[in-house]
Amino acid sequence: MTDSKRRKGLIASAALLGGVLTVAACGASSATGHGGGANAGRQEGTQHESTQQVDEAAAQDASQAKITISPKDGSTDTGLNAVGVTASGGKLTDVTMTKIAAHQTQQDRPKTVAGTLSADGSSWKPAQALSRATTYKITAHGVDAQGRTAVENSTFTTVSPTNSFLGNFTPEDGSTVGVGMPVSINFDKPVKNRQAVQSAIKVASSSNQQVVGHWFGDKRLDFRPKDYWKPNSQVTLKLALDGVEASPGVQGIQNKTVRFTVGHSQVSTVDTKTHLMTVVRDGRTIKTIPISSGSDDHPTYNGQMVISEKFQQTRMDGSTVGFTNNDGKGEYDIPDVPHAMRLSNSGTFIHGNYWGKGIFGKTNTSHGCIGLKDVKGAKDASTDGAWFFANSQIGDVVTVVNSPDKTIKPDNGLNGWNMSWTQWVAGSAV
Repeated sequence: MTDSKRRKGLIASAALLGGVLTVAACGASSATGHGGGANAGRQEGTQHESTQQVDEAAAQDASQAKITISPKDGSTDTGLNAVGVTASGGKLTDVTMTKIAAHQTQQDRPKTVAGTLSADGSSWKPAQALSRATTYKITAHGVDAQGRTAVENSTFTTVSPTNSFLGNFTPEDGSTVGVGMPVSINFDKPVKNRQAVQSAIKVASSSNQQVVGHWFGDKRLDFRPKDYWKPNSQVTLKLALDGVEASPGVQGIQNKTVRFTVGHSQVSTVDTKTHLMTVVRDGRTIKTIPISSGSDDHPTYNGQMVISEKFQQTRMDGSTVGFTNNDGKGEYDIPDVPHAMRLSNSGTFIHGNYWGKGIFGKTNTSHGCIGLKDVKGAKDASTDGAWFFANSQIGDVVTVVNSPDKTIKPDNGLNGWNMSWTQWVAGSAV
């Protein structure tokens, strides 16, 4: 019988016995039944044992250092304060965070974001505030006690301006202010969920005075005690707004603590009938100054007004506050008003006046401001305007009495003191 006939016979016999011809990986052939032959079973067992051994060896060689990056890879709408890296079972050796430009090309180099690694290597966090609507990448390396290394990566995008809100606050961190200075926060988006937002903001004083918030509309929240702050007290503002929802789809991105000091008490009372201002510091009268206030046509507001800004010199143009001539130009336009201190958002100032002659202590001539004798250029320290400027703090109170005008509105400047405590508390959302 020829070799070819012998092979055909074997194939036919295998078919009759219901077997199948299998080809081994190395080219050898074997006949097995439907359940597999003994050789195949031994082979599969060997392969399984080999894979298991490889896995076990890899597991034994893997680092015990576990690195966790927050946020997770692929996250969007990440809060600006929700970023950090931690390690357990080992320590971090280095962390690199880069800011990826929106339209970055191959030639663009990613900007590195500085960060702080803890002394024990257990954590890392960015050293600077992140930007909104920006993509960042973090690569973190670590090592365990046996020197085995680990690495993790995360690429994420921060929340967009459309889906986030900020609170701009006054006074500034580290500042010293007068006893009338409220904490005032202006939000860049309307707040619908006032209770949640106000609950995430705490204001406390070392004087232990009760401090309550009051909403002026849906974008401004002020805090003050029932009476003026106690002199020489310390006030702390804590904004824990990160992740707080102001309205559907709009969340806060701030975690910030602000501390400021209340200095001495200074309350100055302007009497528009006597044309005098009495300056009282810590309960003692330190100076009486002749003034000129608003004319009968443009009287000065009555009420308690808080100094919110100070300018060595500033321009005052009547057209910016509604005082215009028929040609549309301002009824006045003075480019160099000396020693100006703002008392309202609508343009009320107490300031030096070099153009009025013989009016101080005698008559009221202004468009609503309170004028003090001064010189052009604001360079004479002996004038009443210069003295009051040098001796006044942001947050000091100027109270106007006996004016024929109405009392200033509480939200016109930082002037919530012109509201009773009952009215003030009624405007709280918590």
